[in-house]
This record gives sequence, structure tokens and C-alpha cells, in this order.
Amino acid sequence: MYFLISDNLEQVTLAECMKGIRPYVVVMDSKEWQKEKDSFRMGIDLDIEYDRIHTTKAEVNYDSLTGGFTVPDKRDIAGKNHEFTFALDEKGVVFIDDDGLARQIVEELQMTRKWKIPSLERFLYDFLNKIVFGDLAYLNEMEDRLAAIEDSILDGTVSNKSVNRIVEMRRELLRLRTHYEQLIDLGQELGENENNFFAEHNLRYFDMFTARVMRLQDIVSYLRDYSVQVRDLYANQIAVQQNNTMTVLTVVTTIFMPLTLIVGWYGMNFRYMPELDSPFAYPIVIVLCIAIVIVSIIFFRSKKWL
Repeated sequence: MYFLISDNLEQVTLAECMKGIRPYVVVMDSKEWQKEKDSFRMGIDLDIEYDRIHTTKAEVNYDSLTGGFTVPDKRDIAGKNHEFTFALDEKGVVFIDDDGLARQIVEELQMTRKWKIPSLERFLYDFLNKIVFGDLAYLNEMEDRLAAIEDSILDGTVSNKSVNRIVEMRRELLRLRTHYEQLIDLGQELGENENNFFAEHNLRYFDMFTARVMRLQDIVSYLRDYSVQVRDLYANQIAVQQNNTMTVLTVVTTIFMPLTLIVGWYGMNFRYMPELDSPFAYPIVIVLCIAIVIVSIIFFRSKKWL
């Protein structure tokens, strides 16, 4: 796919791209790149490692910028990232994409974007914004899920599945934080304009993108702290429940300790225990035991231990 940047993305041929009339945008797979890379005459020191992409980054070459993108899939943050590479100079940008994400973004921009002042910088700004498009809504949804789990903990209706979900969300947030850190570095690298590919008055686009990603990173940091608070709240609720259980068991044990003493005392079967011969001994012991239980319950209730 070959495009020229005018008031929108105008699809053209490779030959028209190479005329240098306007900045170009090219999306091709790795096989096409190997076949056509010499046509772009970029001063790339080393061949682009499109099959080994580990981070989102940009590297300065003699007369070009090269790098790669690794983008989490919002439908499965913990799963495999989308990966593609790029090479750009002042004439345009080439995306080497075997994954399909770069092609999808460029096609969306072609259908939805019209620019009053078209430029390579403005295209890159819109392209980068598409990478984080929907992230704010996703993070807001995650905050709502954490709030729902927090409410269920306070209501005592939380399930183990919800608690396990907190751990999963923390892992997702960690991956997103790493993703945003790399995007910030990329935006700053583009903004430094080391090879003077970009017009000075258009560098603000990269500053705007970097600031936007920083705000997303701040939200991620807040949500990670919030998830820790929710997890601690759950641990505290479990501790309170355990303490309540231990309190009840302690009170019950304390109530029955005098009764156990009485049973042990009269279970010794000494010959000269006068109470054993009394006809009132048995009912008296019964009344005494009942009185001990009642007095103990009243006492513990007054102390709010039961």
C-alpha cells in the first residue's frame, strides 16, 4: 500500500511515491520490504530486525530513523503483542508489517482523516494517537471493575474469582505501564529531531502525543495503587472475619470453662463428698451451671464480645 500525504491519504503507486512531490506513507510486509527497500534510498546502517521486535523504540541512523512497535492487544493485554517495524526520513515513512495492525491504522486514517495543513509530522501524530486510541476508556472500565470489587468486599459478597481478577489486572497494568514508558521515549526521540527530518513548528505534535501518554501513564500508576488498596482491604476483611471467629470461639470456651471445672470436680468420685448424698445436689448443680452460662453471656454482651 502506497500513499501520498495531501489533505488526506491518497493511494498511489511506488513510482509516484518516489517522485518526492509530497511525503509518502508505505505499508508492506517483510517480503515486499526485502524486494523494494533499495527504492527508498534510506541511509540505514543495519537491516531492520522486523522478526525480533521486543520493545517500542526509535533508533537514529545516518540518514533515517528506524525502530519498532510492540502494542498490547486491548482484548487480551496479557497475550501476544502486535508487532511491526518502521523506517522514516524527511521524504516519508515505511511500515514493515506482517501483523496487520499498521495496515489497519493507515486504512482507518485514510477513511477518517482530512488535514487542513498536511504534513508527515501530522500523519505520525494521528498514527501514534491511534495506537493509544481507546486506552482511556479501557482504563476507566478497569477502575469501575476495581470499584465493584471493593464494594463487594465491603458487602461481604466478594468471590475468589474477583480477588484473582485483581492479580490479573495488576499484571495488565504493569504491561501497560511498560508500553507507555516506551511510547514516551519514542515521542521524545521524535521530538529531538536529531536528523532534522521534521519542521520545527511541527515538533509540537510529538510533544502533544508525549504529554497524552504521560497522562495515561499517571492513570495506570493510580490504578496500580488502587488495586493494592483493594487487595489490602480484602486481606483486612479476611483478618476481621478470622478475628470475629476467634472471638466467638474464645467466648464459648470461656463460658464452658466453669462448667468443665464443675464436671471435673464432681467427677473425682471421692467417698466423702457430702453433696453426693444430698437429694438437692443434682438440681442445684443444674441451676448453678445455667446461672453461670447466663451471667457469662450477659457479661460478654455488655462488653460487645458476643
